Amino acid sequence: MAIFLGLDIGTTSTIGLLADNGDRILATANRKVDLSSPNAGWAEEDPGQWWANVCAVVPDLLEKSGCQAGDISAVGVTGMVPAVVLLDESGQLLRPSIQQSDARSGAEVAEIKEEMDPAVFLQLTGNGINQQLVANKLRWLERHENDAFQRIATIFGSYDFINWKLTGQRILEQNWALEAGFLSLETRALSPDLIALGHIDPAVLPPPKASHEIIGTVTREASLATGLAEGTPVIAGCADHVASAYVAGVIDPGDILIKFGGAGDILAATNRLQPDARLFTDFHIVPDLYMPNGCMATTGSLLNWFVAKFAAKLPKDVGSHSSPRARLDELAGKVPPGANGVLALPYFLGEKTPVHDHSARGTFTGLSLSNDIGDLWRALLEGTVFGFRHHVDVLQDIGYPVNRILASDGGTASGVWMQIAADVLGMPVQLLANHPGSSLGAAWLAGMGTGAVSDWAGVNRFIKSGPLISPNTQHHAFYDERFAHYRELYERLRPLFLKMAQETES
Repeated sequence: MAIFLGLDIGTTSTIGLLADNGDRILATANRKVDLSSPNAGWAEEDPGQWWANVCAVVPDLLEKSGCQAGDISAVGVTGMVPAVVLLDESGQLLRPSIQQSDARSGAEVAEIKEEMDPAVFLQLTGNGINQQLVANKLRWLERHENDAFQRIATIFGSYDFINWKLTGQRILEQNWALEAGFLSLETRALSPDLIALGHIDPAVLPPPKASHEIIGTVTREASLATGLAEGTPVIAGCADHVASAYVAGVIDPGDILIKFGGAGDILAATNRLQPDARLFTDFHIVPDLYMPNGCMATTGSLLNWFVAKFAAKLPKDVGSHSSPRARLDELAGKVPPGANGVLALPYFLGEKTPVHDHSARGTFTGLSLSNDIGDLWRALLEGTVFGFRHHVDVLQDIGYPVNRILASDGGTASGVWMQIAADVLGMPVQLLANHPGSSLGAAWLAGMGTGAVSDWAGVNRFIKSGPLISPNTQHHAFYDERFAHYRELYERLRPLFLKMAQETES
């Protein structure tokens, strides 16, 4: 029986998982990660904490599972993209990582758009020119932290960094390089013209590798630090959102996964790529497939914020549940579609796809003195799903089919939210009962890379289907009109959002 280790270098935690080549998850473990925002719009983390977490998680997994280090056949690492990790010539970290959600480089994005035709950039990379790219972040460093910028000897991502700590090998997993804006979609090679946008020496970027490629083995130093066996193969790894959708079963064209997490991801599978600046483009884990996808800056985290600020101490006579969120769901379930006239834009951290507007802000409209907290909660549930509906419309506008909708992550525990999702989308929503996250995708990918397993779809044996939520056709007809109001509200407010952001920055 072959056993694989999957590690997920996530935004809020480092997660480890041991799985075998049957359908058993042998153990899971995690450690917290601290996200820092020293200035408005900044998002940074300490890569040293990621490594310390790995060194703690691996022994925890071995103890929980009863496995020996030598039982682990291969290691796969996944993580957020495109986080930016910088090393100097001696391999020391130059500064904290700059996370993919960091929004400090708006001026540099505008500069790049002036220097390179966005249509040409889109054709080359499959992605638009936006704040998620790495070149604009490097320009910001050149301008504001020039000493660190001048000492850059290596640039790579979160899981590339962990791979280097494990093996001593410096590589770029291909999806990091693609979303960073340095990789040609057609050739899958680094492009000198794209690299030049970051004002860096091409030598500081390691070579790109496909997700399942073996990049090296665990070194003696890493073995002593983690408890892994020296010589254990390590693969290049994968982007966490891609791994998560792969585990959920998003393989056939028309498959869609919506992740109701802190942020909101929506991912599709296709064998026919049509780049569009409204979405992100990634390589699928399965060779010869692609994964167009989008990310809303906040969904579950918006609901958490609302609970913390306005509903953490609801009166005891409001609802019958102990959890504030469950009590709010109970109230919202009694509110008719349309939230008694309240409409919410969920752009409380700006928005990524499909509008790419860092100046957008959260909005409630239609309020009257007759509205209550249940109306506001339902408006947020509806507004976040309208954001996903916007993505579905974009996918269909591009020409991608939408045949099957899967849903995962913590938000699927809300029956009210999931019924709203089915009603707004007008399609059944298939819940997943036991999705363990992207670490399982990394583990199975390690097995594929080493040849211990040979079926790309084999990972689906780990996943069980939950309830199928069917849409209410009358509610869907109503939500079609409501969604049009949602889109019009943003378009009318967009100039005001920009003006207000400029006033704040000045």
